[in-house]
Amino acid sequence: MASVRFQYIFDPLCGWCYASSPALATLAQAWPERLEMRPSGLFSGPGARAMSAEWAGYAWSNDQRIAAATGEAFSEAYRDKVLMDDATPFDSTYINRALTAVQQIGAELEPGLLRQLQVARYVAGSNTAIVQVVADVTAGFLGDAGHTTDATELGQRLETDDALTRQTQTRIDTTQQLMNRLGIRGVPQLLVQVDETLHAIPSAALYQGRDVLLGELRKVAGSALG
Repeated sequence: MASVRFQYIFDPLCGWCYASSPALATLAQAWPERLEMRPSGLFSGPGARAMSAEWAGYAWSNDQRIAAATGEAFSEAYRDKVLMDDATPFDSTYINRALTAVQQIGAELEPGLLRQLQVARYVAGSNTAIVQVVADVTAGFLGDAGHTTDATELGQRLETDDALTRQTQTRIDTTQQLMNRLGIRGVPQLLVQVDETLHAIPSAALYQGRDVLLGELRKVAGSALG
């Protein structure tokens, strides 16, 4: 029987990625050992940007379209406390590092932390571009998973750990090379690898419920999906 693996390409500050989290949860629950998270770096490094009233307005308008299309919540607290915070750049750097740190503890934890950080941002209105906010959410998540973590020490590590920085950048570089090779321009993107062949799943399938997603997966994986 053919081997099947999933690669989920994303950025933590991408609204459409947040809206695809139910689809990601389906994969993480059904096939945790087959799922690989691939951070794209879309909004980190050169992709980070300063916040401004113009950018906040653009982002909020886009988020409202996503909410209308998918039903995912983007709260007024997010608008007021995150988008209107012009002192903090729009930058997913610290989230990407936190995800890498958690992936090293257990790859099966990474999708859950991503979701928790997304909810903290888009629903609770916590600015997850701030290192200590990311550290606090991550430490709480790890504690609930049975991994006691000091949030202050984690925040320092996210800022200053050179090895973690390199490991995170390696993940991003690998993802960007994959995207360039396949001509992928946007996120989220779900890839299904059947033996050595990669198949891109239509993005619409990530927002139409479990049955539609599974139908698309079966088109490319067949009985090997299990």
